[in-house]
Amino acid sequence: MGYVAVKGGTEAIENAGKLLTYERIKGNSEPLGVEQIKEQLNFLVDRVMGEGSLYAPDLAALAIKQSAGDTFEASFMLRAYRTTLPRVGYSIPKSTKEMRVIRRISAAFKDIPGGQILGPTSDYTLRLLDFELLNDSKGKREECIRELFKDIEPPAFSLQPFPESFPRVIEVLRKEGLLAEAVGGKQPAVNNQNGIFDMTRQSLTFPASRSAAMQTMARGETGGLLLLAYSNMRGYGDIHPTIGELRVGYLPVKIKHPHTSKPYTIGEVKVTEAEVIAKFTAKNKKPKFTLGYGLCFGHNETKAISMAVLDRAMQAEEPKMASENKEFVLSHIDGIESMGFCNHYKLPHYVTFQSDLDRLKKAQEETRAESLESGVRDEV
Repeated sequence: MGYVAVKGGTEAIENAGKLLTYERIKGNSEPLGVEQIKEQLNFLVDRVMGEGSLYAPDLAALAIKQSAGDTFEASFMLRAYRTTLPRVGYSIPKSTKEMRVIRRISAAFKDIPGGQILGPTSDYTLRLLDFELLNDSKGKREECIRELFKDIEPPAFSLQPFPESFPRVIEVLRKEGLLAEAVGGKQPAVNNQNGIFDMTRQSLTFPASRSAAMQTMARGETGGLLLLAYSNMRGYGDIHPTIGELRVGYLPVKIKHPHTSKPYTIGEVKVTEAEVIAKFTAKNKKPKFTLGYGLCFGHNETKAISMAVLDRAMQAEEPKMASENKEFVLSHIDGIESMGFCNHYKLPHYVTFQSDLDRLKKAQEETRAESLESGVRDEV
């Protein structure tokens, strides 16, 4: 697409960037530190890491500060930076049984092996503004921490060892033959060394493999995923999910040691995992529950649940709704691409609009001429 050249715009563009910086730093408040953002806006950092497709809390916090809190821009910056990094290898696929759990619940069963762990959540509190935060200070926070932990220091002999892993809730259904394996989504994948589609190296094509769909959703925009999943929940689809298990915790990252080729733990990442039990399927005349799965960076339960609902919806053998159409879903949930396409309309479209304008004027002239000609015929 060609544009009419605009002379003398360089200075204006540079000043626009300076004004944006001024909007962020003006005022009399103390500068917002990257460490503050990382520690106190942790949900925001987790969301940007997921949508930016890079697990780097410090860089995500920096992007949030630089973008003045615009999550789309922050994710864009993070993903753009990721493309400059060298690819040194792939992690070894691991089961989430090894997750260091901080939250684990099930909506399907009250009593689950290992017990329900509520963990950090606002699910059971009222959404009321806390005006005490208006006068927040380091001293008040230290006092609050002391108050929180003063009554939960039981004697050492009564402490129970925390299990290294927790059994999966859905295995109860699987052992009883009540859970069907994944249906649909058996299209061939483009493989890397682990036999998994690599979204960062291969363009998404259709039909897409399940690993490609999972990766696309894992870095998709939370609101976009929620919108499509919610449409399915409300009846524009046929999935009625129950959360079999929802986990939040830290998952070890392992690679092959460059010298010994043995598994080697290089760190851990916080993730959220959701498994939803969905509608029956009567394949082979034996009704069973079906399963949807979602996993994403950070603590983002809404995203993981939405992923799981859409994962199951896209397994539909005959898609009827938008949320069941794999090509529709995967082509529209990337917030970076969506933002880029939306915002590109702000760029000069002088040539194309002038063409539309010329065609409109010509069409009006032709319509006027036809009307005059029609009037003359009527008089005759």
